[in-house]
Amino acid sequence: MSEKTGTTGLRIGIDVGGTFTDFLVVAPDGSHLVHKTSSVPSDPSRAVVQGLREIADLRGQSVQDLLAETHTIVHGTTVTTNALLTRRGATTGLLTTEGFRDVLPMRDGTREAAYDNRLTAPEPLVPRHLRLPVPGRVDHGGQVVTEVDLDAVRSAAETFREAGVEAVTISFMHSHANPDHEDAAAAALAEVLPEVYLTRSSELLPQVRYYDRTSTAVLNSYAGPIIRRYLTGLTDTLAEAGFGGILLLMQSNGGVATPTELARRAALSLLSGPASGPTAGLLEVELHGWDRCLTVDMGGTSFDAAVVNDGQPLVMTDGTIDRWRIALPMVDIHTIGAGGGSIARVDDGGILRVGPESAGAVPGPACYGRGGDRATVTDADVLLGYIDASSFMAGGVPLDAAASHAAMERDVAHPLGLDVTTAAAGVYDLVNVSMAAGVQAITVRRGLDPRDFPIVVAGGAGPVHAAAIASELEIPVLVTPRQSSIFCASGMLVCDFKHDYVQSVSTTLGEVDLDQLGRIWREMAGAGRETLRGEGIGDSAISFEPSLDMRYAGQWFEINVPVGESAVDGPDRGRLAELFHAQHDTLFGYSTADQPVEILNVRLTAVGATPRPALDLAELGADLDDDPQIGERPIWSPAQRRMVPGRVLDGHRMAPGARLSGPAVIELGTTSVVVLDDYDVVVDSHGSFVLYLRARAHELADRLSLTGELVGR
Repeated sequence: MSEKTGTTGLRIGIDVGGTFTDFLVVAPDGSHLVHKTSSVPSDPSRAVVQGLREIADLRGQSVQDLLAETHTIVHGTTVTTNALLTRRGATTGLLTTEGFRDVLPMRDGTREAAYDNRLTAPEPLVPRHLRLPVPGRVDHGGQVVTEVDLDAVRSAAETFREAGVEAVTISFMHSHANPDHEDAAAAALAEVLPEVYLTRSSELLPQVRYYDRTSTAVLNSYAGPIIRRYLTGLTDTLAEAGFGGILLLMQSNGGVATPTELARRAALSLLSGPASGPTAGLLEVELHGWDRCLTVDMGGTSFDAAVVNDGQPLVMTDGTIDRWRIALPMVDIHTIGAGGGSIARVDDGGILRVGPESAGAVPGPACYGRGGDRATVTDADVLLGYIDASSFMAGGVPLDAAASHAAMERDVAHPLGLDVTTAAAGVYDLVNVSMAAGVQAITVRRGLDPRDFPIVVAGGAGPVHAAAIASELEIPVLVTPRQSSIFCASGMLVCDFKHDYVQSVSTTLGEVDLDQLGRIWREMAGAGRETLRGEGIGDSAISFEPSLDMRYAGQWFEINVPVGESAVDGPDRGRLAELFHAQHDTLFGYSTADQPVEILNVRLTAVGATPRPALDLAELGADLDDDPQIGERPIWSPAQRRMVPGRVLDGHRMAPGARLSGPAVIELGTTSVVVLDDYDVVVDSHGSFVLYLRARAHELADRLSLTGELVGR
């Protein structure tokens, strides 16, 4: 590992969310500081800088001194996601093969929802007058049928210039098999528009399926100038404030990259924020002998669920962003509009609805006192006793419980003819069911039983709702890290560099040239090693994850099959077949060993390991005999459907080994861990709060080290 990626100096993880921007500062000795500040949706960099100033004040130093002491900042951003969702991306042009001008509105020729005849495709990100066809053709094998017309390219460039186009995508038919026409068009375009942001589909995603490749490349161009401007501004601002260290960005594939690399492959920033969660989640459950977990992250605006299985976050290559296909590898994260700021309302039919509309950071829930007056999930949590209005955000943001009561009575209780507590419980129940359905969606469709996975809980609102979600899904164990409210920010500090490579092939497993297959992987590995070396990663820290996209002959969809690093040097046909059949059986419940297997894409991920900071757990050395209880208040019991006495405990005074029974609320300043009636909790050696079903305690005793007596049973 080079000096560039060492562990001297502070390391800061920053996650920009829709409501709060989260920070984790870790010193070389493991001491750390957790901080949250309100996000600024109109300019996310302002919240980053403001949060750094606040952290400097807390440390009793100037922001210049803080940044001079900082070695690495790892940053996840929603800048490009928000630009796409609000249609405020760059003005983009598209060069297509003649005859394929309308590939974006025609999509892949199928209907998103087969039985919804009223569903219409979204408006293309590139309007038709900026989708310009170019004569020239390459066949599926890469042979030139007609040479590309470079005069047409230059003419299109003039049209783009007149229209004020900031970014251009070049996507020609079969360019994955022969990129020469795209390369020549890019050179001709640059003669006219040297400053334009340019995406060549054959460079970004050299694989089959023209719509997938074109849509992904257009997303890259649409987001490119946005992320480039943001990163340039952020880098300049940090430099002016005295930061001379390393700035890294989270990618959607769960790895980190330099600003230069991410600006070139901007589409990988579209789900950058939550992508670090699964990696952090695995570290939490490995302590207890699991190599799998579910991660759930409930913030102020959204709820994200992801799966780690066999020690790896699950990745997809057929995702969508706002209904547009993105075929780059991304951590498979299922997101729904369910957060603390989700607005509760009763529709015209008298049905209670929660979300997806959110009060966000501004004006926020009614209880925030920032001008919001609509009932939200956070208001329900206050009314049910799960959040103490005086201790929210460690008392830095006192909540107005009376405003929550007034909003819930007006928006939910009165229209439904209920008392306010029952109305708040209905909001709580409904959002929990929605989130449980989200967890089922990401597990069951992959052939996985959610009951086999512990849940790692993240987000400021996650620990308030997680036990109810787990109860709905019959999941016996939940782990809430002490830093759960800034979980993704902490996860960013343990994520490795990752770069993905793909090359399409057209063959069957029985006929594939194994020597050629090995050569493809080795060429990808060489390119990955070169990129990682440029980012300061030493050879000893580099590893590779090869895989194949495979399917039975005649199938429409393929599955990605990891094949192990040894396949790079010597792929084995029998082993590849065995892995595919096993994966197919897991996903679909059957395999057919005598059916021909097709290979569509060869993939490889190059991984550069980064040092993982260890948090100092000295604060966990509290005496087990020290009673952490700080009071008692009524809290809602979903099982008994009434308010019941609940113990309130200071989580910072609960040492490893401490155990207690619900119902209870463990307060951590930035979040509250709600322990429902049928759960007990134990603090593990990481300081995390492990909730487990009391009825399953006997079978979990060894794994969770359930020794000692429960406190206050």
